[in-house]
Amino acid sequence: MIGPVAATPRAHHRRVRPLACRAVTGYLKRLLATAAAYQVADLVSKPIAVFLLPVYTRHLSRADYGTAELLAAAVIFLSILVRLGIGEAFVRYHYEERDPAARDALARRATLFLLATSTVVAALLAALSAPLSELVLGYEDQSLLLVAVLGLWAFSNLELAYALLRVEERKRAYAVASVTNVLLTVALTVWLVVFRGEGARGLLLGNYAASTAVLLGLWWTLRHRLRPQGGEAHGLATLLRFGLPTVPADASVFALNLVDRWYLYHAKGAATAGLYSLAVKLAGLVVFAVRGFQYAWPPLAYSVADDAEARRVYAFVTTYYVLVTGLVVAGLALLGRWLVRLLAAPAFFDAYQALPWVALGWALYGLFLIFVVIAGRAKVTTRNFPAALVGLVANVVLLVLLVPPLGIAGAGVALAGAYVVMLGVMRLLTRGLFAVAFQWRRIAHVVVVCTVCAVAGELLLPTAGVVGLLARAATLALVPAILVVTRFFRPEEVARLRALVRDGRGRLSAARG
Repeated sequence: MIGPVAATPRAHHRRVRPLACRAVTGYLKRLLATAAAYQVADLVSKPIAVFLLPVYTRHLSRADYGTAELLAAAVIFLSILVRLGIGEAFVRYHYEERDPAARDALARRATLFLLATSTVVAALLAALSAPLSELVLGYEDQSLLLVAVLGLWAFSNLELAYALLRVEERKRAYAVASVTNVLLTVALTVWLVVFRGEGARGLLLGNYAASTAVLLGLWWTLRHRLRPQGGEAHGLATLLRFGLPTVPADASVFALNLVDRWYLYHAKGAATAGLYSLAVKLAGLVVFAVRGFQYAWPPLAYSVADDAEARRVYAFVTTYYVLVTGLVVAGLALLGRWLVRLLAAPAFFDAYQALPWVALGWALYGLFLIFVVIAGRAKVTTRNFPAALVGLVANVVLLVLLVPPLGIAGAGVALAGAYVVMLGVMRLLTRGLFAVAFQWRRIAHVVVVCTVCAVAGELLLPTAGVVGLLARAATLALVPAILVVTRFFRPEEVARLRALVRDGRGRLSAARG
């Protein structure tokens, strides 16, 4: 009996590729769903922020805004040090524990350890708040530093509490907690800044008081997982062995978002730092995408058990991440002036100069997260730090060279340049750990189209008025059209996208019926 004829490599490729595409787009759909759920708070907060930014910028001086944003960035930076990588280790080892009791034990161990360390550090900083304010701000303001210390304690513990929800993909609970945090923050901040006139102190206290309340509520909600009970899990030493090597890298990476504000604050003044901080705030569309990706990507990436499938997923997600963030960065480059006019007081208009560069820096940070997960999958986290350190050094050098002639635009260019350097080093250090065949030609395709449209629009089109706005919006609309005409999208991807759209319409119709 003659068996089936073996398929040629080309025929095999034709038969398997649609199946692989369906599997990969399934992961993409799951990534988008979880990222959207984790960003529900931003979906609520962004429209509110649009309404309130003109209010805040009229009740805060540029110096007040710069001071508040400098301390907020410092809180996040110190939180990375205080957490000691426990959150990253918890997410990584959660998927190795199959027994629910063991997973609860892991959650309890991580939470109690972080509570202890953050409380000790907060107590020490509170005792030194007066001299610390002199060091950080150049003048003594003990009460402002105490608010920042509260923020450090609350933010550090809240990040781990959110991680407990994310690893189980409890999207609804996460959305409720994060939206509650947003609404409380808005209410308290408006009261403190607008009605009480508390300035920078009110901007920070509204945020951190709300975070503290949500943290206590989450601990109560998760009490069944955190109370003492049976279950064996990875020990604290194992968690720290994985987590501690990530701290220098994470701290160095975030230092890129602190050192620029610190340099501007002390070299150019608090008002200039306030302009730059507003540019960071207005880059929110990119920040929104990157934060959703940051929260959803590691759990998804680690959950793909098969290495061959993981390689396909990583490559595919990277390509489409570049596509989405590239469109947003091009949009901010073309339309940034109008965005600043709409959302800020006239005194803050010059913030547009740094806006596209800051947005590009945030987009590049999301790409760095992909390589961090690659190293984490191989359980080799020591490679992250050299790349982050080289990026930090590059940022400092570029700040010193570019800020004097270019101002806040120079700080934005320095940030983006530092991420480019860091990505190059990280690629070299991780390529031997877990080989991923990135779709370099398609990535270059997106980058070239977005860059050409953005640069041409900036050089050739008006910078004010309705005509300029419409012409630049039309240029942005050309980007996806050019990608379609130049065959960026593969036929199987288009087919799957259409199927997903039909599926979404069907579910919407069923819900309405």
